[in-house]
Amino acid sequence: MSLPLLTAVTPQYEAGLTTKLGTSGAVHVVRRCPDLAELLGAVAAGIGRVAVVSADLRGLDGAAIRELLDHGVLVLGVHRPGDEAGERMLRRWGVAVVVPADADQPTLDAALAELTSRQDPTTAPSASADKPGPGAEETADADGSVGHRGAHATVDPEESGDAVSVPPDRGRVVVVWGPVGSPGRTTVAVNVAAELAEVDTPVILADLDTYGASVAQVLAVLDEAPGVAAAARAADQGNLDRATLLRLAPEVTPGLRVLTGMPRPDRWTELREHAVQDILAECSALVPVTVVDVGFCLESDEELSFDTTAPRRNGAALAALEAADDVLVVGSADPVALQRLVRGLDQLREVTEAPLTVAVNRVRPGAVGKDPGSRVRGALRRFAGLDDVVLVTEDQASVDAAVLEGRTLREARPGSAARTGIRELAGRVGGRTLAPPRGRGRTRRATARV
Repeated sequence: MSLPLLTAVTPQYEAGLTTKLGTSGAVHVVRRCPDLAELLGAVAAGIGRVAVVSADLRGLDGAAIRELLDHGVLVLGVHRPGDEAGERMLRRWGVAVVVPADADQPTLDAALAELTSRQDPTTAPSASADKPGPGAEETADADGSVGHRGAHATVDPEESGDAVSVPPDRGRVVVVWGPVGSPGRTTVAVNVAAELAEVDTPVILADLDTYGASVAQVLAVLDEAPGVAAAARAADQGNLDRATLLRLAPEVTPGLRVLTGMPRPDRWTELREHAVQDILAECSALVPVTVVDVGFCLESDEELSFDTTAPRRNGAALAALEAADDVLVVGSADPVALQRLVRGLDQLREVTEAPLTVAVNRVRPGAVGKDPGSRVRGALRRFAGLDDVVLVTEDQASVDAAVLEGRTLREARPGSAARTGIRELAGRVGGRTLAPPRGRGRTRRATARV
């Protein structure tokens, strides 16, 4: 029994390819789509079981391929003769069977037979199949401009001796989440990442907050070309690899690289879930720990929309939580924030199965009374069933000074009272014992940025 087939191929090869497909016994052509939009519409309407797409089809990217596969459609990729880059791109997007657009009839029949023999289209190779593995020889050229307080410099990570050591296994993904309000989620994320980062154990700090990204501002990194936006585009185009990620994530202190977030909240549509998954997969292949700062909202009401393929504003946070190995939950030590934390924990447990480490930030007697630590622990034990909570003592003066300088507490105020709790958090989610803190902060170095 032949399967209904849709084509979406550039005009140069469309006629000849469709004629050959029409003579195949495995498929029969039901629609020739002139563009990607019509192809996706036909697939959404349930028309077609196989789709033939060309690498140079206008608008085709990893998101479109993922959408076709999600609809249970088998995808056959074609590329211009001799276009090795087009072939690699299709395979990176997850297209398992790829042939030249001028393939002869036996080659085309063999490709269709291989494709239709697949019971589950999702068994196609992952998007990272052709990417350099952890042991690849490829190096990164991190030329560009990045600055601290407007400074610019050029640094080659290989020449400077900062080459990122790739872990033998995939690294851990630690997602930092907090309920609505300002519990200090970004402050904790930045400083936990800084505590974990060393030259021989590098860390990537990724800002995926689609409501108010601020990691770049906290660390005084120029964000004219936001890192996650560029990384998401590279993921869609199948070009996100080790070299690209190193170029987009500048090193702000030895061992700490930052993937800056969206400078404007209205650009959230650029962070689609599949792109976030690819970004985090590439990060975890590159460094032992990736710390991710995400937005507060976990609602998925967008799924109720008639257009189920539309981007979801909270999709970045939900995708990060799905990929998380650990979730660091941050609340603040005042009655309103603690109530939000308790309610937020219930919602969080519905969207992730990763282990939770709960931290209460800005612990101070003025907000909850005498012996604030005992009061906070007692409230969370009673209302949330939590017996293990990490407390971070308020030290607003040190935090303010660090932000003013665009540095971490480890650099600017190594003796801060808040740093004790943050180091405990870092040790828990980082999976290793931290070295004793030094008496002086580390020196910020100029780094590359594009």
